[in-house]
Amino acid sequence: MFSSVRRRDTLRYGVEGMPMELSRRTIASWAVAAVVVGAVTTGCGPGESRGSLPPVAPSTSQGPPYPPVGDYTNLLIKASDIGEDFTGSEPTKNPNGAPGVAQLFTNADNSRRIGDTILLVNEAKTAAEGLKNTQNNYGGKVTGTWQPVDVGTAGAIISGMAPDNSQAITVMLFTQGRALVNLEFDTPPTDPTDPEFAKDIGRKQAAVIAANFN
Repeated sequence: MFSSVRRRDTLRYGVEGMPMELSRRTIASWAVAAVVVGAVTTGCGPGESRGSLPPVAPSTSQGPPYPPVGDYTNLLIKASDIGEDFTGSEPTKNPNGAPGVAQLFTNADNSRRIGDTILLVNEAKTAAEGLKNTQNNYGGKVTGTWQPVDVGTAGAIISGMAPDNSQAITVMLFTQGRALVNLEFDTPPTDPTDPEFAKDIGRKQAAVIAANFN
């Protein structure tokens, strides 16, 4: 729901060359890519246009694969959950028409950035499939190897560098019921994110979703 950064004043969300400044369009483009099943995408999947929902795995249940679009900002952690030095951008509701929410958190000098995207589907197995595809989408965009992490369900984390060594990157993916969560931590190359800090933020985010989305 994040190609490599070419300069330190850019922010990666899985699409190469994105500007650091968070815009609704930026978050929407990346977030929909997070749950595309069966296609590697940089923004929109094959046959998609802006404002369309991404394809999902075949459903065994009746009805649409997504919950209704709405205001899901209550599913986000707060900047205060991260640290006193962090502030949050205006949340993007239902990015690109997909039910969910996305937000960028930054510290005072923008040297540390956390992208938080939550996408919602109607089946837990669809969220799990989206997680696998998101892992694949990160191939070549961050050095390192995915490792399991005890956060949410099927939690996975990767920590390394952008291929051009412009910044350190830690990505955590997990599902919480019917929600797919992508947390990306971008920091200066000499100051990588502490994995325990990433786990703490992930567990806080999982707890908020568990309490507010069944």
